[in-house]
Amino acid sequence: MFKRILIPTDGSSASQRAILAGVALARETGAAVIGLTVIPPFHSLTFRPEMLEATPESYEEEAARRARRILGDVEQAALEAGVPCTVVQASGDSAHEAIISTARDRGCDLILMASHGHKGIKGLLLGSETQKVLVHSAIPVMVYR
Repeated sequence: MFKRILIPTDGSSASQRAILAGVALARETGAAVIGLTVIPPFHSLTFRPEMLEATPESYEEEAARRARRILGDVEQAALEAGVPCTVVQASGDSAHEAIISTARDRGCDLILMASHGHKGIKGLLLGSETQKVLVHSAIPVMVYR
């Protein structure tokens, strides 16, 4: 059925639940999982609190630490389920484009992601990353609520 399932995560509780569901689906279908987190690049002018007082170097170090922690959740869930797993950290302002390109480049036949993440009201107003992936992806997308 599925051979490679991409599980994008932002570390939110909704993403945590999607990770468990994606790993369980992979175990049932004999698929491998690819965990992905997308970290925005450093910008001097930004609304993101983590960038307001950071230098580019300190931001990159913190972003790498955060990505390792987030992707460690995918690795741990896959390990416990006996599912093959690789993880990828991408950088970009457009998470949905990074998700779609990673899925395409890694030969994924399914993207399984949470219905929402950390975007809050901005996601409601501008459209969530999940919504954008649904609209633009040629690869099937399963949304976990």
